[in-house]
Amino acid sequence: MSSPSLKDLPKVALDLKSELEGFNHGCMKKAATAEKNVLPSAEDVRQERQHSELIHGVETFKTDQLKHADTKEKIVLPNAKDVAAEKTQQTLIAGIEKFDTASLKHTETQEKNPLPDKDAIQQEKGKQQLISGIENFDPAKLKHAETLEKNPLPTKEAIDAEKIAA
Repeated sequence: MSSPSLKDLPKVALDLKSELEGFNHGCMKKAATAEKNVLPSAEDVRQERQHSELIHGVETFKTDQLKHADTKEKIVLPNAKDVAAEKTQQTLIAGIEKFDTASLKHTETQEKNPLPDKDAIQQEKGKQQLISGIENFDPAKLKHAETLEKNPLPTKEAIDAEKIAA
């Protein structure tokens, strides 16, 4: 393949060509370029290699290398304590099922609900009156009061004098 001749090259318009030739590079803004090339760490590479080896090992596993094993089922018999506990539980359940309610004695139930005495009732009424007095309070009946400061704070000059004296 040969290089193209001058007449085969694309033509550029004269006004664009004059602008390109007279271009001043000093007018351009400086820009910092930052190359971001995030490479994996050694730990990442090690973990990925370990994972791929595990996957490869599972995929290429040969089942003919396994040994045959016979499964032995062991039946665990209950011991003497378990048998005795089961028997007592069964006798309790049988006793509950066969229980004769006719052998029970009849009893009279007495409900005791004493009413409060007169003093307790009067105290409760006093509390009710106090609560209603608070709920129905009219703040418009209050009188204006002037607050007198009996323990005035020291002035700035007194504080400065104490600082100098100390």
